[in-house]
Amino acid sequence: MNYDDKLMESLVFDDRGLMPAIVVDEQGQVLMLAYVDREALDRMLHDGETWFYSRSRKEYWHKGATSGNTQEVVSIDVDCDADTLLLRVRQHGSGACHTGSYSCFTRGLAASELDK
Repeated sequence: MNYDDKLMESLVFDDRGLMPAIVVDEQGQVLMLAYVDREALDRMLHDGETWFYSRSRKEYWHKGATSGNTQEVVSIDVDCDADTLLLRVRQHGSGACHTGSYSCFTRGLAASELDK
């Protein structure tokens, strides 16, 4: 996967060396939010599939390694502050969520609940 070296150098990671990565499918549906560090991003650029860093387990994980529901990276965009990534992927398998759902974002809050 080709990438811009200058843009890579400008990326801003937090004090733990992490950056949020919003994952969307090719139609723009949000699938999940995860975190990457430089190593996870390098693995993603090399393999062409999503890699993340688990904050709770403190280890790298290749999306779909156990479930078979992999994500092929189509594009990676950087926000205006260079501190968040937007990953556009082709979702292979039944879903992106560990619950088996296509998206991790399946529950909505009603407007009346937001007023409380």
